[in-house]
Amino acid sequence: MQWSLLRPVGLVPAALALTSIAASAEGGKSSGPSEFLLVAQIMLLIAVGRGLGEIMQRIGQPSVIGELLAGILLGPSLFGWIWPEAQQAIFPKTPEQKAMIDGIAQFGILLLLLLTGMETDLKLVRRIGRAAIAISIAGIIVPFACGFALGEFLPDALLPNPQQRLVASLFMGTALSISSVKIVAVVVREMNFMRRNVGQIIVATAVIDDTIGWIIIAVIFSLASRGTLDVASIAKAVMGTLAFLAVSFTVGRRLVFQLIRWANDTLVSTAPVITVILLLMGAMALITHLIGVHTVLGAFVAGILVGESPILTRQIDERLRGLISSFFMPVFFGLAGLSADLTVLKDPKLLLLTAMLVVIASVGKFGGAFVGGTMGGLSTRESLALASGMNARGSTEVIIATIGLSMGVLSQNLFTMIVTMAIVTTMAMPPMLRAALTRLPMNKDEKERLEREEFEKRGFVANLERMLLAVDESPNATFASHITGLLGGTRGLPITVLHIGRRAKEQEQNRGDDESHEAVVKKAAEAVGESAEEAVGHVDVTTRARRTRLGDAIGEEAKKGFDLVLVGVDKVVATERFDRKIEDIAAEFQGPLAIVAGKGNHLENPMPGSFNILVPVSGSGVSRRGAEVAVALAQAASGSLRVIYVATTRDKGVRRGASRALVQEEGVLKDASALAARYDVDITTTLRSNTAPEAAILQEIKSTDVDLVVMGVDRVQAEHLSFGSVADAVIRQSGASVLLVSSGEAHRPPERES
Repeated sequence: MQWSLLRPVGLVPAALALTSIAASAEGGKSSGPSEFLLVAQIMLLIAVGRGLGEIMQRIGQPSVIGELLAGILLGPSLFGWIWPEAQQAIFPKTPEQKAMIDGIAQFGILLLLLLTGMETDLKLVRRIGRAAIAISIAGIIVPFACGFALGEFLPDALLPNPQQRLVASLFMGTALSISSVKIVAVVVREMNFMRRNVGQIIVATAVIDDTIGWIIIAVIFSLASRGTLDVASIAKAVMGTLAFLAVSFTVGRRLVFQLIRWANDTLVSTAPVITVILLLMGAMALITHLIGVHTVLGAFVAGILVGESPILTRQIDERLRGLISSFFMPVFFGLAGLSADLTVLKDPKLLLLTAMLVVIASVGKFGGAFVGGTMGGLSTRESLALASGMNARGSTEVIIATIGLSMGVLSQNLFTMIVTMAIVTTMAMPPMLRAALTRLPMNKDEKERLEREEFEKRGFVANLERMLLAVDESPNATFASHITGLLGGTRGLPITVLHIGRRAKEQEQNRGDDESHEAVVKKAAEAVGESAEEAVGHVDVTTRARRTRLGDAIGEEAKKGFDLVLVGVDKVVATERFDRKIEDIAAEFQGPLAIVAGKGNHLENPMPGSFNILVPVSGSGVSRRGAEVAVALAQAASGSLRVIYVATTRDKGVRRGASRALVQEEGVLKDASALAARYDVDITTTLRSNTAPEAAILQEIKSTDVDLVVMGVDRVQAEHLSFGSVADAVIRQSGASVLLVSSGEAHRPPERES
C-alpha cells in the first residue's frame, strides 16, 4: 500500500488520542451538557470520518461510507468494546449532551438536501415523472410486504411488547421499503451520476419514497400511540403535502427568485443571499414538519426552487458545498454509525436473522424497483441500474428505527439489526450501481445533453445569469434592447434596464408603454419562446433611472453581480475615440461589455425579424466568445450565420508555414461549425488568405448580405477605451450593424509585424 493511502489512516490513532484527552478532561465532572465534549465529538467525527472517506474514495467508494464506518469505529461496536469507559465518556448517552450534536447533524442534512435540490434538473424530472412515481410505488409495495411478513414471524424475544406485533411488523415493512434520499443523493453525486438520466430518476424516486415513507410513519405513530388510526392527522399529512408542492412550484418559484434578487441588490451585509436562502430553507422545512412530513422534504424543495432561480446559483453552490462536505456530513453520518452496536451480532441466531433481514431487504427493494422501472417504461438495463441505486437505505432507516426504539415498538437488538441492514445495503449500492451503469450505454439524446452541458460549463453565454442594459432614448438604444431580449429569452435571464439619457426618469415612468425599451426586451424574448423549442420565452425586467453621475450609477449596479453589460446609445464613436458615455461605463464596469452600433435599416427598423450574422474567428478565447454570442443570436432570431477566419497579425502564416496555417484555419472553422451544430444553427464558413483582418471583414460585408457583425474583442491598454485597430476599423467603416463583445480585462495591444 502506498504511503499516500496510509496517511489518512494516521488520523485514526490521532483521533483516538484526542478521545483519551477528552475523556480525561471530562472525568469526574457532572453529567450535564458540556461544550468541551461537543467540540471533541465534532473533531473526532470529522477527523476519522474524513480520513476514512478519503480511503473510500481512493478505492472507488463514496466518502459517505467512510463517514458511516467512522461512527461504527467510534461507537460501541469497536471503540466501546475495546475501551468502554473512554467511549462512554466522550459519547455519553445523556439526552442533553446527545441533543447538542444531534441538532448540528440534523441542520447539516437539511443543507445537504438543499444542495441536492439545486442540482436536480426539474425539466428532466418532469419528463420522467411518471416513471419515478411507478418505480416508487412498486419499489415500496414489494419490500414493504416482505418486511411486514418478516415482522409477523419474528421471535417474541426480539419484540419488547409481543402484543404490539402488528405495529412492529409495520415498522419492519417501512424500514425495508424506504430508500434514503440523503444517502442516495450523496452517493449519486459523488459517483458523478447526478446528471445521468438514471441518476435523476433515482433521486426523484428516492424523494417520493421518503415522502410516502413519512406519511406511513405518521400512520404507524397514530397506531402505536393511540391504538387506533387518526384519520384526521393522516389526511392532514397527505393533503398538506400536495398543497405544499403545488404552491411551491407555482407561486413559490417566482417568490424565491424575487427574494434572491432583492437580497442581492438591496442588502449591504456580508453574504445576504446565503442568509435569505438559509431562512427560506428553514421556513419550508418547518412547514413540512407542521403538515406531518419530515423536514428534509421542505429543504429539498427549497433547493429545487433556488436552483430554478436564474441568478447566483453557482456562487451559492460553491459557498455551501465545502462547509457541508467537510463539517456537516461527517457529523451526521458518523452519528448514524454511532447508533449501532454490532457486538450483539456475536449471537449466531441474531447474526443469522440479520443476514436474512439484509437479503430480504435487498431482494425486495431490488425486485420492486426493477418491476417499477419496467412499468415506468425503462429498458432492462436502465431498470437494473435503477434497482441498484435504490437499494441504499442509510439514515432514513436509522431514523425510522430510532423512532420505533423510542416508542418501545422495537427492541435494542432489532434496532441494531435494522441499522446493520442500512449500512450493508448502503455499502453495496455504489459498486452495484457502478457495475450496472458500465453496462448501460448512453442513448443519443442523453449523450448529446451531457456533452452540451459539459461544453456549456466552459462557455460564456450558457453561464450568463443576469444582464444590465444601459440605454438612452435613441433608435440605437431600441436596437440594443431588441438584441438583449433575444439573448435573455433563450434562457429566461433577468434583465435590468438602466436609463442613462437626459430623460431617464421619464423613460422609467413610461416603462409600460409598447414602445419603451422594457417592452422591446419582453417582445423579443417572447418571440424567441415562440420560435425556439427549448427557449423560456420570457424575461423578468427591472427598470432603473440614472439619478447620479453615470460612472457612479454604473459602479453601483456593478456591485450586484451582472455578467454582461450591453450599451446602446445614440453616438457610439467620436472623431478618434468612443463616446464619453461608453468610456464612463467601461471605466466603472470591469466585466464583459457589449457595445451595440446599429446602422442602416436597423436604425429605421430596430426590431428585425431575423439577422444575417457575420462573426470573425481567430482561435483565441475572445473570438470564441464572440462566436458564442453570434450563435445565440442566430438561434434566437432564426437567422443565418457566416463565419470568417481572420489572422491575429498581418503577416499571417508566413513564418509558421502555409500548410500549418491552413491546418489551424480549418481547425478554427471546424470548431465554430461544431458550436453552431450544437444549437442547430446553419453556418457558412469563409477563408480569406493573405488579407489584413479588417480588410477581410469589410470585404466580406460588402460582398454578402450580412446585416450584423458580432466580434469578440479584448480591451487593450491605451489612454482611452480601445479594442484594437481591427475593431476600430470595422465599427467605423462597416455598412452593417456591429456588436462588440469584450472581455473584462485590459491587454497590451499585439505588435504588428512589418
